[in-house]
Amino acid sequence: MRVVDVNEFYSPTGGGVRTYIDRKIGIMNDLGHELIVLAAGTEDRVEERPGGGAIHYIRSPKLPFDANYGLFWDREAVTRLLDHYDPDVVECSSPWRPAWFVGQWEGRALKSFFMHNDNMAAYAQRWFEGVASHRRIERAFGWYTRYMARFLDLYDCVVTNGPALEKRLRARGLRIDAAMPLGIERSHFSPSYRDERLRRALLSQCGLPEHGLLLLGLGRHHPEKRWPMVIDAVERAGARLPVGLILLGQGVDTERMEKRIAGSPHIRLFRPVYDRERLARIMASCDALIHGSEAEPFGLVASEAMASGLPLIVPDTGGCAEVADRHCAELYTARDPHACADAIARMQAREPAMLRRAAVVAAGQVRTDREHTVDLMAYYATQLAAKRARAA
Repeated sequence: MRVVDVNEFYSPTGGGVRTYIDRKIGIMNDLGHELIVLAAGTEDRVEERPGGGAIHYIRSPKLPFDANYGLFWDREAVTRLLDHYDPDVVECSSPWRPAWFVGQWEGRALKSFFMHNDNMAAYAQRWFEGVASHRRIERAFGWYTRYMARFLDLYDCVVTNGPALEKRLRARGLRIDAAMPLGIERSHFSPSYRDERLRRALLSQCGLPEHGLLLLGLGRHHPEKRWPMVIDAVERAGARLPVGLILLGQGVDTERMEKRIAGSPHIRLFRPVYDRERLARIMASCDALIHGSEAEPFGLVASEAMASGLPLIVPDTGGCAEVADRHCAELYTARDPHACADAIARMQAREPAMLRRAAVVAAGQVRTDREHTVDLMAYYATQLAAKRARAA
């Protein structure tokens, strides 16, 4: 099959979406398929990939508040390339102009809308959570759900990237045809990369002895990640326990976070680590991953941590909760720093050897990106055959 992904979220300087797409191109090549991504860029150009597949950049305006990304604005530029590539399947994930460009395109392809995120949870519920309950906020923004339902009617199938997003969207009355949980490149991560000398060095940078609890916060610095809440929780737990936190990442909130932790004796902020081998060593050498966002549609960073043999401290709703193995995880009430601090204390109190064994077992059960791609292609093949049978 040839799949064309009209993807506003792909960027050479992006994060999770770029990693997912780059790996997916190679896996699909191995499976005998082809993936071509139409991405918003600064110029019109094609980036061919070894073995097949490509990123075809369409010159597009930049996203006003994040220059890493662009916005598809020219319908004809998108549909012309869809006509040119004549795919078997066309995917779209942006709920804005591309949703209509692809949905109203008159090509022969199976049209799939792939839900990767939840704007309601990431933005509206966060912006107004101090004013009203999440349920009231959802009712107030029911216009957005109705808007989505209109363009989803144009698609042959609607897919989510995992059960957390499926449950959330179904509860709003949206049509979801299948959940296709994502996976990770598991070979990059392993509990065997644990380095006790590195762990001691990181604890020392946090001003803590070897018996301290070393937490890792990994991800971009954006309000939806709720790093201030995590920092509050670590400071609360640290008032009575030897707890340290290292934060790896950057983003629009980096300067604010630097000011927030200035003078904190046990919290350190570092720039992202792009060397995957070094990152895997750091992850395996910490004692637990801590995460604050309940809006995560799928917990990729949690899956990578689990593959590294790292226990989890995560909210009780959202993508991270869905992938967490309860034998080596502590869940807490989302958005509550007191509950998060209690979860840290529970993790500190667990018997280390038993926790470590459970984490190593969980590491070998993390879903891979190859498994995700195989399942997705099989689903598309079934849907494409049914579409062709209806047409015949």
